[in-house]
Amino acid sequence: MTGIETVLEYIPYNIKKLIQEFQASDNINFPNIECIEEIRLRANKPLCIKTSKGTEVIEYIVSQQEILQTFEKICENSVYSYRKQICDGYITIRGGNRVGIVGSAVVDNGQVININYISSLNFRIAREKIGCSNKIIEDIVNIEQNTIYNTLIISPPGCGKTTLLRDIIRNISNGINDLNFKGKTVGIVDERGEIAAMYKGIPQNDIGIRSDVIDNMPKPEAMRILVRSMSPDVIACDEIGSIEDVKAIDYAMCSGVKGIFTAHGKDIEEVNKNSEISKLLQKKVFERIIKLNPQKRGEAQCICV
Repeated sequence: MTGIETVLEYIPYNIKKLIQEFQASDNINFPNIECIEEIRLRANKPLCIKTSKGTEVIEYIVSQQEILQTFEKICENSVYSYRKQICDGYITIRGGNRVGIVGSAVVDNGQVININYISSLNFRIAREKIGCSNKIIEDIVNIEQNTIYNTLIISPPGCGKTTLLRDIIRNISNGINDLNFKGKTVGIVDERGEIAAMYKGIPQNDIGIRSDVIDNMPKPEAMRILVRSMSPDVIACDEIGSIEDVKAIDYAMCSGVKGIFTAHGKDIEEVNKNSEISKLLQKKVFERIIKLNPQKRGEAQCICV
């Protein structure tokens, strides 16, 4: 079952039917249902569908009742079980798809403890790109020592760095026969559930056979737990940048663990403006830097440090 097919199971019948009818239309911005990237439901507002070509506004007003009906189905009629994810603003559903949630926040001592009166839901359709790291993987693995080079992937938001990271993990975890590279144990820090997309303890994305995942936990604590309890050869983590992240990376490296990380930035100069990541760059912790091209999605350049 594809990502969009899974998502449609959560959506009220009237809206689901409209999406399927729109799929059958001759709209040039909507050539097939698989090109959908997001479905946005806003209370008392028109249905919006984002595709690779842009956003289409459907002349159907989504009711508050349809929002609540959808929300309850996402939570499997047990809102309490999903309280932590709700407070983080999203829920991961089957297939690795994610639903963004906004409404009236309930705050106690500076912490969000609930979101009431849900006003908008944003279904983000999950898509894996198996093999997207194949062109760059030879630059990351150290064949002679059967290990990897410490690697930092940088790009602006939305350019595919998490997708690339996930496929690198899959390759390293499974092993690469063509390169005679034996698979390594990978500890994945998946704070926001975007890498493995865990659903009831099962990864919805292909992260390889030798990967262990901690999700919904702050990155620094998760890194330390993985190093202490799972003996990873490699730690993989998305969007580093805080002082605590850097301390945890130092701890992992001093424990003999290799690392693959991502960070926001259009180039090395911009990433260097983050004082914490700059410390790692100055210490030459990273042996490889992968820079994604924001103009050409999927195009990557490897820099040996």
